[in-house]
Amino acid sequence: MLFESKTVTVSQPNQGIVELVFNALGKRANVFDRQTLQDFSQAMDILQSNLPKGILVKSAKTDFILGADINEFSTLFADSASAIRETVHLLNEPFNALEDLPCPIVAVIDGKALGGGLELALACDYRIATNSSHMGLPEVSLGINPGFGGTVRLPRLIGIDNAIEWIATGKSYDATNALAVGIIDALFTDEALEAGALATLHHAMQHPNQYQQRKVQKKSPVKLSQTEQLMAFTTAKAVIAANSPRHMPAPKTAITSIQHNASLSRESALEIEADYFSQLAKTSVASHLSALFLQDQALKKATERLTEQARDTDTIAVIGAGIMGGGIAYQAAYNGKNVRLKDIAPQGLEQGLQEVRSLLVKRQQKGRLTPEAMITIAQRIQPSLCDEHCANAQVVIEAVVEKFSVKQHVLTTCEQTVSASAVLASNTSTLSISALAQDLTHPERFCGMHFFNPVHRMPLVEVIRGDKTNDATIATVVKLAKDMKKTPIVVNDCPGFLVNRVLFAYFLAFESLLREGLDFEHIDHAAIEFGWPMGPAHLLDVIGMDTACHAASVVGEGFPERLSVPSPSALQCLHDANRLGQKNNLGFYQYTKHKGKLQKARDPQAYTVLAECMPHASKAL
Repeated sequence: MLFESKTVTVSQPNQGIVELVFNALGKRANVFDRQTLQDFSQAMDILQSNLPKGILVKSAKTDFILGADINEFSTLFADSASAIRETVHLLNEPFNALEDLPCPIVAVIDGKALGGGLELALACDYRIATNSSHMGLPEVSLGINPGFGGTVRLPRLIGIDNAIEWIATGKSYDATNALAVGIIDALFTDEALEAGALATLHHAMQHPNQYQQRKVQKKSPVKLSQTEQLMAFTTAKAVIAANSPRHMPAPKTAITSIQHNASLSRESALEIEADYFSQLAKTSVASHLSALFLQDQALKKATERLTEQARDTDTIAVIGAGIMGGGIAYQAAYNGKNVRLKDIAPQGLEQGLQEVRSLLVKRQQKGRLTPEAMITIAQRIQPSLCDEHCANAQVVIEAVVEKFSVKQHVLTTCEQTVSASAVLASNTSTLSISALAQDLTHPERFCGMHFFNPVHRMPLVEVIRGDKTNDATIATVVKLAKDMKKTPIVVNDCPGFLVNRVLFAYFLAFESLLREGLDFEHIDHAAIEFGWPMGPAHLLDVIGMDTACHAASVVGEGFPERLSVPSPSALQCLHDANRLGQKNNLGFYQYTKHKGKLQKARDPQAYTVLAECMPHASKAL
């Protein structure tokens, strides 16, 4: 062993070949925290003094490296911009030292290589990965830009256009995409990765001109003329500006950073990157987005602790097919669960199965599912019109119409059919879990499990604890939600639970703006500029005016002083005019289908309805 620390080891298992292995002891994943960066720097000192013939850069964890430790951001961001710039400059030294070693270096990527993890791989001469690997530079989603050479090395490796797409969107890509653009040199199966790594390194050692040329390429200016660069950056800026919120500076700053460093050598280019990184780090956007990320991570850790009493669930039942029931069934089956999809009407069952088929076909068309995988997932879902078909399910999710009497009847009937240990859950957005449990023989095995529409895209699931719900029930449903790749939050039974209480405060503000004479289209546009995926009017159309009115009444009755909707409300006006939103293609907007997708358009009739009901609702007329 040439070097050993709590996060990094350097060994020489073969004559002349060194393995630089990241393995943070006591942690589930490798991240670039201060300790790891310090150990990495010491490891480089060792390698500079004991030059090997070749280096394999590896991880002993399930994933390669997940980027910088965001827990340390608040301390870093508290410094002045000049201090942040200097810190970033110092932290880049081991990356540069690795790249400058006069021997071939192969990054062996398994699992995820994100942010600084991918930037470490970019400092290597070759990169190989497993077929299941994912990688990306997600820094813009935290309000910052890459700080370990991402804006410098990536454009020189894969070209300006591709680099901007990877950096300015912050997306994570699978290994196939990485191979297509030239980030990855070869893909191997998990079993062949070790042999593939050695073969790649031996090939590089036998062809020194190739790896030396790669080192020169990454340390030199981008090989495009000023005219070619101008065309590339002008186009990229227009595309990113059209698809990025106006109040999110990181994507545009990333392009500017790349543009300003493209004609410089590595050292000067890294100074430009550090300068823009430090500027963004001092913005409130970066501070808030990093805090939001940490809150999300804390929530996920909290739910992990909740699952200690969870029962294993391999078979679930979904009662009430339709769009929502079909979406729940699809999400469960896609993630390996056996599903009994039950409805009382053949047409309802067919609607649910059609939703499943539609979602499977879309994934297959996007290249995310093979035909064989589609068949396997579809076969996990067994439709039925009989209650007895659900008898062996460990968890039953009721997803029928949002009416108390109907749900209560379905739940009490279901309880008589399933096993004595089965958990019942209601997919309700507004109804009291404690009230629904009143006629159940075992209310302790009942809770709420509120999915959001569309189920396959919305990450959150509310797990609602009733007055008599026990911990084992909550644990089982939380684990099921996590198994379905959702983020569960456990909330107490109260009007609106959590999400609708937050949402209707937002909608009340929207109503107030309408009463002050603002145009709802302008409000929607402004919301999008601040990073919302859609504005409040569009969102209400998606939810449906009937559902929104019902939820508004429940929340308003529960919190009359804070969340009572004034009358007449825009919601009620459109509802009374039978403008239910996307359910009947008329709401704040009108909708038409184009290539299977709903397209919204301005509808003057909506303004007429609002003006008649709320004279000051809009000045657009």
